[in-house]
Amino acid sequence: MPRLRDLGVTPGFLPTGPLNAITDVPGVRVGHVTLIHGDGPLREGVGPVRTGVTAILPHGGNLFRDKPAAGVFTINGFGKACGFEQIRERGVLETPILLTNTLNVARAADALVTYMLRQNPDIGLTAGTLNPVVGECNDGFLNDLRGRHVCEEHVFQAVETAASGPVTEGNVGGGTGTSCYQFKGGIGTASRLALEPSFTVGALVQTNFGLRRELRLLGAPVGRLLLEEALPAPGPGSIMMVLATDAPLDSRQLTRLAARAAFGLARTGSTCQDSSGDFVIAFSTTNRWPHFNPGERPAADVAEAPRFLEAGQSMDALFAAAVEAVEEAILNALTAAQTLTGRDGNTLFALPLDRLEALLDAYHLR
Repeated sequence: MPRLRDLGVTPGFLPTGPLNAITDVPGVRVGHVTLIHGDGPLREGVGPVRTGVTAILPHGGNLFRDKPAAGVFTINGFGKACGFEQIRERGVLETPILLTNTLNVARAADALVTYMLRQNPDIGLTAGTLNPVVGECNDGFLNDLRGRHVCEEHVFQAVETAASGPVTEGNVGGGTGTSCYQFKGGIGTASRLALEPSFTVGALVQTNFGLRRELRLLGAPVGRLLLEEALPAPGPGSIMMVLATDAPLDSRQLTRLAARAAFGLARTGSTCQDSSGDFVIAFSTTNRWPHFNPGERPAADVAEAPRFLEAGQSMDALFAAAVEAVEEAILNALTAAQTLTGRDGNTLFALPLDRLEALLDAYHLR
């Protein structure tokens, strides 16, 4: 599927990683399971099904034993994010991050717990408990949402097939049935090099938000100029944004980085409406914390570890990388998505790329 740069556009100023994807951050893996079957009128529990699950793994080891530092940020809290409070309190991730649909959050979390229990047979006995992390968007315009079709086997498959390398975008995984500015949206990703060549910041988004009139592409009012095309479609919804970096940031610094995703979102035109759930998770692949069982004392109370020095220009470079990566990830979700029809004939139309290219030329953006 085409990405934004395939249209001759170069957004931002910073260089990208080799893949221009979240997997440019060493160790990060992404897996999708896409569920598309059935057509016609809605039959609750049967279909049509237009949904899925996406898994993001910070590294290929045991996340419960080797916990990446993490931070979270809520721009607007109309959503069902799972696991954020413990990240705020303890500052680490200990499971993969899952993205799915709104009514499947509990089922996905349950499946993730089962997966981690099998990997760690001491959880719930001597090792304490577990904090599953799941984000969501509402794909009910196309999907049999009440049917809750994402099952344990799909979560296991997404986690176990997660891989480094190119990331499939558009109508896949947790983005299968979602929108973006009332066009078809879905999964998008991008990356930036900050303090080149020292560190990489990668973003992956699950889009389901925005009014058509708001959409802007590199400042051009694309949405207003395509206002009446390919409507009707659902209005404001939600977006999940995941940021990864190999900079050794601590939880507080990652929370600051996560907050900057709001600027990347705003660059595309969003005003984060009242009914929008806009959430960010950020993690560092190189700042990790070993697991200690309750009551267990480490060999030493102090450990040496790399620390990112919070000088203004250094943090500014990471902030800029996060903003640019989020902006381009959203636009990649738009350009990669394809028209999809779901329940009751409801259709989300793809952004018309021929019309977009003409607008890019008119605004001298390529």
